[in-house]
Amino acid sequence: MTVCEVWHIDRIAYDEALSLQSQLVAQRSQNAAPDRLLLLEHPHTYTLGSSGKEAHLLLTPEERQARAVSVFHVDRGGDITYHGPGQLVGYPIIRLVRGENVRGDVLRYLRELEEIIIQTLADFHIRAYRIQGLTGVWVDTPRGAEKICAIGVMVNARMVTKHGFALNINTDLSYFDGIIPCGIRDKGVTSMAQVLGESVDRGAVETAIVHHFGHILDFQMRYAEPAFPVLQDDKEAS
Repeated sequence: MTVCEVWHIDRIAYDEALSLQSQLVAQRSQNAAPDRLLLLEHPHTYTLGSSGKEAHLLLTPEERQARAVSVFHVDRGGDITYHGPGQLVGYPIIRLVRGENVRGDVLRYLRELEEIIIQTLADFHIRAYRIQGLTGVWVDTPRGAEKICAIGVMVNARMVTKHGFALNINTDLSYFDGIIPCGIRDKGVTSMAQVLGESVDRGAVETAIVHHFGHILDFQMRYAEPAFPVLQDDKEAS
């Protein structure tokens, strides 16, 4: 069974994490490093993916500055989302098996990430599900279906993945009011804490994520100390 290293990183600025991902993707693309799963948290950040629309960013620059929110345009799929304290962000840097249908391989990977989150939430007695045509994981609330986990990825020509998922655990959901999350106007956003009515232990969620990640993607998960910096001169392989 293939080993996947787990890097637990506390809070890291989004641009620093983006640079780290690019370096690790370059390593993995050159077969110079193992598969890895980065688990971390960001300060307040809005990111716009390849289909992101500026109109979905509702806060003015002055309002963003007052709330200490950074904004980045990034190379993942999807529209706009929020990252911040109380959220568990996972960045898998893994090589997918290339089949005859690359698009199908990537779509299958997205469904696998969703399944990892769905099974993790089930461990906390939260029933979560997919909505056809919408990437991410959803739960029922008194307000209707709301997203609890956003997912957006990029896969390079060597089938190495970048970006990943953002699961709301104890997140301050008011920051989602500053955007139209994922460009979806008619559905809200929630968190594990809001669904359960109490704070949730982040470490327990990480443990469950690692377990289901290994089971669903067929990895032997092994914790490793994060290495900073890594191959500063590398450029991401295409």
